[in-house]
Amino acid sequence: MIRQITVPPMERLNPFLPRLVETDAETRTVVAALLADVRSRGDPAVRDATRRFDGIELAPEEWEVPKSVWHEALDRINLTLRNALEAAITRVTDYHVRQRDPGFRLLQEDGSILGMRVTPLERVGLYVPGGKACYPSTVIMNVVPAVVAGVSEIIAVTPPTGAMDAVLAACALGGVTRLFRIGGAQAIGALAYGTATFPRVDKIVGPGNRWVAEAKRQVAGDVGIDMIAGPTELVILADSTADPQNIAADLVAQAEHDEDAVAWCITTDTRIADALPAALENALARAPRAAVARAALERSGLLIWVPSLQDGVAVINRRAPEHLELLVRDPEAISEEIRHAGAIFLGDSSPEPVGDYLAGPSHVLPTRGTARYASPLGVYDFVKRTSIIGYNRSRLLNDADHVIVLAEAEGLTGHAEAIRVRMKEK
Repeated sequence: MIRQITVPPMERLNPFLPRLVETDAETRTVVAALLADVRSRGDPAVRDATRRFDGIELAPEEWEVPKSVWHEALDRINLTLRNALEAAITRVTDYHVRQRDPGFRLLQEDGSILGMRVTPLERVGLYVPGGKACYPSTVIMNVVPAVVAGVSEIIAVTPPTGAMDAVLAACALGGVTRLFRIGGAQAIGALAYGTATFPRVDKIVGPGNRWVAEAKRQVAGDVGIDMIAGPTELVILADSTADPQNIAADLVAQAEHDEDAVAWCITTDTRIADALPAALENALARAPRAAVARAALERSGLLIWVPSLQDGVAVINRRAPEHLELLVRDPEAISEEIRHAGAIFLGDSSPEPVGDYLAGPSHVLPTRGTARYASPLGVYDFVKRTSIIGYNRSRLLNDADHVIVLAEAEGLTGHAEAIRVRMKEK
């Protein structure tokens, strides 16, 4: 069921490493036309697209859901779920307050000022999948860092088929300020460009289908976006101290997301390599989503035997996974050698699901190897930085010659002249 390879040589990994995935031409074309229509016509284009793609006729005055209506979900969910949602929000908040950046102000000896001001974005859009999708944790993991950053307005959009009560409750508890029942690429366009009904946002975050992902790709630059997420990924590094049954449970937990999920186990122990296939079968036999998980394991699962933990670390840094579990004797020491991973889980008592729901860091993480340069979603994604420069006359005169020389070297004589006119006695 799960493919097995031995490395080194590292080149054996190449067929299994992430590749640039281009959106198909039809999706690009349809989304581009839809976004252009929304940008040009506004509300009528959003209404037409909703009728066309969702089969629902909604007038603009029906799009926004009154806050009282979606807050009623708090009374409909059971108390155990509400307590779990509130615990998650508390944990995620406590973690992300430590990411706040106060900026700085440097007073120079001559009285000049240099600094950096950190300002929250004014308005953020959150895409919330609807229909069969029910991911209140994703609402929390996107909204809470924005709230901690100080974002004033968080506009959530969800398909008109409606979000489930758990998701609505997460919106209410997490800090969403407005909710619209419009989904798809048309919702992304409305958030990016604004319409008579939709306020234009500064940044769009949240997961969605291929149409939503392509729309985010195309509006990037007109507004900010979080990332274009690929299939979810888990890599486990296991030595002789690991339990094959626990490894199998974690791989199946990852694979149950969807058929494209990626689940790898790297091990230095032949006992684990021999035992894992049977352990996976046992885990699948108990899994309600076994068909999905099996398809993912057959498509993208991998068991990699390495002769040493150092070789395992080399595999990890080459793969740059979204999630990494270190089921080894000294996970913290090994973690110091990991350069590329979205989130690292230390030891057998830290399975990946604790990060999905409750540990604290946002579970919105870089995929497709982008952990080589990208970071988890955080407070820093919802702020912008402004440089502050306050010269006094003595600093200007001291730096003038250097500025003039550099400006003239670039052929920008006007820049040089703007300095010279200030050097004259007044």
